[in-house]
Amino acid sequence: MVPFKSKLIISLGICTSLILSSSVNAQANPQENANKATTTPNKPNILFILADDLGKEWISAYGAEDISTPNIDELAKQGIRFDNVWSHPQCTPSRVSLITGQYPYRNGWVNHWDSPRWGQGYLDWQQNQSVARIMKGAGYATAAAGKWQVNDFRIEPEAMTKHGFDDYAMWTGYEAGVPASAERYWDPYIHTKKGSKTYPGEFGEDIFSEFLLNFIKENKEQPWFAYFAMNLPHAPYTSTPHKPELAGKLGSKLDKHKAMVEYADYILAKMITRLEEMGERENTIIIWTTDNGTNKSLVGTLNGRKVRGGKQKTTENGINSPFIISAPGLIPTGVVSDTLIDFTDILPTFADLADAKIPSDYQLDGKSFAPYILNKQKDGSRSSILSMGGMNEAQVSEQGIENKFVFRDRVIRDKRYKLFVNATQPLTYKKLVDLQTDPEEKINLINSNDPQIIAAKAALIKVAQAQPKRDNDPKYRKRQALSWDKPVTVKSQVWKQ
Repeated sequence: MVPFKSKLIISLGICTSLILSSSVNAQANPQENANKATTTPNKPNILFILADDLGKEWISAYGAEDISTPNIDELAKQGIRFDNVWSHPQCTPSRVSLITGQYPYRNGWVNHWDSPRWGQGYLDWQQNQSVARIMKGAGYATAAAGKWQVNDFRIEPEAMTKHGFDDYAMWTGYEAGVPASAERYWDPYIHTKKGSKTYPGEFGEDIFSEFLLNFIKENKEQPWFAYFAMNLPHAPYTSTPHKPELAGKLGSKLDKHKAMVEYADYILAKMITRLEEMGERENTIIIWTTDNGTNKSLVGTLNGRKVRGGKQKTTENGINSPFIISAPGLIPTGVVSDTLIDFTDILPTFADLADAKIPSDYQLDGKSFAPYILNKQKDGSRSSILSMGGMNEAQVSEQGIENKFVFRDRVIRDKRYKLFVNATQPLTYKKLVDLQTDPEEKINLINSNDPQIIAAKAALIKVAQAQPKRDNDPKYRKRQALSWDKPVTVKSQVWKQ
């Protein structure tokens, strides 16, 4: 195995393909793997890395052919690479689901909402649970860096602390009326406990990664939880410190996108190398994933077929996220897993790993997959997963932010079949596909007479029927109106059933 320190040098520009061998059994589980964990240290550290707008067609560990991501690939070799993990198709629903452990229909954030840009709504710490508060309650030092975007730090400067983070360095998001805040990469505009400011000549991801590494170094004597919400490789497409020649109009969108993915790969290697140097790697669980699929203007080759980016879509290229977990000595290595997981499962899993207490009256949708990754059970606890949302369909009424649909369309799947549920009540169903034989989701089996398909459809419909008939709207305390608040454009839908 090539150590990450060596691979850090490789990733500077001499990247070679290290695609995982196809001989790895896609149906493997930790109990069947030869490289089993032998001990379970108390209170493992957790580094959770969330890339932005990146599908499997740009990760060579998953079979991407137009790029090499050797360090992400190595992380997969040193742990479990999951094939069936669902996010949501846009930023806000995915991020709020992982923070709260709830589906969008429950926490209300069904659609993307950019609080600093559009005003009105925000993620209210009094109305929403937070994974950071759960971890902090279990004795963890907590930190976040990167993208947040669900609070406006001009009017809520201590929002991150109230959500449970001891320290933070966040791109503010684009703040309406503050042009400098548009910058997240070069000359980034970043909010810390000292306030918000521009960092001239610096690259955002370098600042965020160094901030977290310094936080870890300062908190080695206790368990820590670090949330790295990367901006890479979300637009605007830009040059990177390793590819400065792509600045301005000198590089194509595709060239810049690839350089940004490669830099995300490099940042991972840097962080792992430094963790090793600090002696923090052995008891640290690293999770590497993404919030949704790639921008739909980009096309990559995945295992011999062309895949267009699926951001904003509930097809697999929009929601089936790369998801890798590694902790040598604690989690089995070299496993490729078909276990079902979705983003609501992150909070309860981290709580389980930390032996943390979740309030008994909290409505949690997620299920812990900690027993699976710790080799205590053969599979996860789920028979189905769910995703919902898509294009920006939120609107503003006199009540505040409301979802356009009282009941938003959604998808539900088991390990093989996937059901598309329409935005209607009573429930109607648009499509059923067999992901095993039809990965491009072209063949509609909704009217099939095959007994196996009929049974699978019935099971997925039962899951849909068990959900509330109305989606919640975002829950937050009303605050004083701001000049950049989006105006009221619709009447309230509260009366609708």
